[in-house]
Amino acid sequence: MQPKIIVLDDDPTGSQTVHSCLLLTQWDIDSLRLGLQDQSPIFFILTNTRALTPEQAATVTREVTQNLKTAIAAESIEDFLVVSRSDSTLRGHYPIETDVIAEELGGFDAHFLVPAFFEGGRITRNSVHYLIIDGVPTPVHETEFAKDSVFGYHHSYLPDYVEEKTKGKIPATAVERFVLDDIRNGTQHRLMQLSGNQCVVVDGETQADLDRLASDILATAKKGKRFLFRSAASILTSLAALGPQPVAADEMAKYTREGKPGVVLMGSHVKKSTQQLERLLEEPNVVAIEVDVSHLLEDSAVQRQDLLTEILQKIQQVHSEGKTPVIYTSRQEITFKSVETRLEFGVAVSDLLMDIVRGLPEDIGFLISKGGITSNDTLSKGLALKTARLLGQVLAGCSMVKTSSSHPQFPNLPVVLFPGNVGDANGLVTVYHRLSQQS
Repeated sequence: MQPKIIVLDDDPTGSQTVHSCLLLTQWDIDSLRLGLQDQSPIFFILTNTRALTPEQAATVTREVTQNLKTAIAAESIEDFLVVSRSDSTLRGHYPIETDVIAEELGGFDAHFLVPAFFEGGRITRNSVHYLIIDGVPTPVHETEFAKDSVFGYHHSYLPDYVEEKTKGKIPATAVERFVLDDIRNGTQHRLMQLSGNQCVVVDGETQADLDRLASDILATAKKGKRFLFRSAASILTSLAALGPQPVAADEMAKYTREGKPGVVLMGSHVKKSTQQLERLLEEPNVVAIEVDVSHLLEDSAVQRQDLLTEILQKIQQVHSEGKTPVIYTSRQEITFKSVETRLEFGVAVSDLLMDIVRGLPEDIGFLISKGGITSNDTLSKGLALKTARLLGQVLAGCSMVKTSSSHPQFPNLPVVLFPGNVGDANGLVTVYHRLSQQS
């Protein structure tokens, strides 16, 4: 029997390579039991910890894992794998989250770093993690992601990355390496030798590499070995082995409600998102609605309410004309005096965007949410979903979920969770066309 794969996802985009499973936005014991009972071999707990401070991330992860322990015992689950799903460009609270998971769920023989994400052009070769940019593999420490003001780093060679992030607690020399030749020749013997939550960094150039590794991992897990993963999404495809999704990506317009125009909500600020936004705004029947957030932390409650009212009126007008409003936050770079201030600003922006979601016309055909944190908040706060059923991918790396038929405001609404750094320059246009029944 296949082990249950339990994914703690630090933003809601980790389900971007699987389908037909549950996403939980809450982690009370009853909700976790729903995930454990579900027929799918995999489910996701959307912790959104990448938007939190290190201390908050540790607290949330501890709460989730303590409740998981209770839920697993209640359901008499014996075989399970735990995945701390995070960013394929190495941003996130590592090793904080894996340390807490290991403390609470204990007894892991190893934790694997598997950042390869093929749909997004991320591969790992000779323990060096690359982002393919215009066909050229570029070490990730040379990309914009390594300069992230919260999660920056200096190394693409994963053992050095581990040493940097653990502040020397795990020296590079102590990290086990599974390179491509190892994986392709089989790793069961080495997997059986691992113990004491050994750190292992894993190569991957193709899905077939991770399929082979997953097969060996599942075989050794049956023999009693316990493994923890810190990974991007591609290893989940291999572990869950779900097969093709029920409705193909280019046919997903059949989920659009009554063929009506939708709404696009843009929170992500990475370069690729801005390129995709610019292309989308060239399309007929879309209307740009820019939200100036530059003074959000200084604005009074009255000023904020006036801004919200103005935006919602514009959205209603565009929608009534049969067009699609594209709501996006102002793109100018803002500097902050501290990481805490930056995170506080992010919360203020997200709160405003969620008020916008709650105020959308109730008969929209679909909703595209761009950016990981924005998407998480759209599900958990804007739409107030406790669970959502994943339909599949409308574009490689872009999940689509549907609200329940009993949702009080937006029943059966298809919602696209579009990560900031996924897709080519036309990616957003492609998704818009697929849901608008345009070729």
